[in-house]
Amino acid sequence: MTISGVFVISVTPFHDDGRIDFDSLDSALDFYVAQGVHGVTLLGMMGEADKLSDEERLAVVRRGIARLAGRVTVVVGASGTSLTAMRTLARAAMDGGAAGIMVAPAAGLRTDDQVHSWTGHVCEALGADVPLVWQDYPPTTGVFLSASLFGRIARDFPQVVVLKAEDNPVLGKITAIRRAEREEGQRRVNIVAGNGGLFLPQALARGADGVMTGFGLPRMLVEVHARHVAGDLAGAEDIYDSYLPLVSYELQPGIGLAVRKEILRRQGAIRSAAARAPGPKLSAADVAEVDRLLARLERRLKA
Repeated sequence: MTISGVFVISVTPFHDDGRIDFDSLDSALDFYVAQGVHGVTLLGMMGEADKLSDEERLAVVRRGIARLAGRVTVVVGASGTSLTAMRTLARAAMDGGAAGIMVAPAAGLRTDDQVHSWTGHVCEALGADVPLVWQDYPPTTGVFLSASLFGRIARDFPQVVVLKAEDNPVLGKITAIRRAEREEGQRRVNIVAGNGGLFLPQALARGADGVMTGFGLPRMLVEVHARHVAGDLAGAEDIYDSYLPLVSYELQPGIGLAVRKEILRRQGAIRSAAARAPGPKLSAADVAEVDRLLARLERRLKA
């Protein structure tokens, strides 16, 4: 598996009573494809996978892959589960047509050797035929991945084919990994940025192949990437700059998911902005700020 371009992290839509809204899952996936994304990741952290039962995860994966029907590449998140549950979900995803599985390290890993050993256990559990996306997101996992440790992982576990780089500061890590590939013969691994698109133009300039993240207006991610690939770096940054206030607003800890779902709801991608409890809910003041940010964005884009 190789990854480049924009892989959007799909939300998991819910009815107001907390049940999964599978019809809205269908419409959300259709929306993402219409926005021009190159791939979709199901059950990412912002897909509220941690709030789903094992049976619900399987149902979302099967429904999502069937709906996408080969139109774009699919990656499935399997983090936060036992190795046995991870294997079951991964096998169902791969048998259904997914291209690979995304995993984040288990909380509590502290040393480089522990992180390396955990990666080996995951690779062994899933099997050598399952390509892996290694998600580097310390704010949630509490696990730190240095560029040199990732070099060990790239050397020892060839099925790790993508690094989702969203530690902060992240740009120096991307540079260090790409330098090791050029100067030390380290195996090249695809790198995708995350963090809701924060620093996307800079990450692409440092050597990222694309982005794997959620954002309520994924067309921005697609256009920034397209302009970068075309060599229009200034144009990519101009587009990004227009959306930056909304990018930063959506990245607020605690309510970011609610903001994203509300923006998707307004575009008709999902019917309800509800998050499964315990989850965030926007206040009247939050909604008013979203109104102003979207109106401001519309004016800037017209200008």
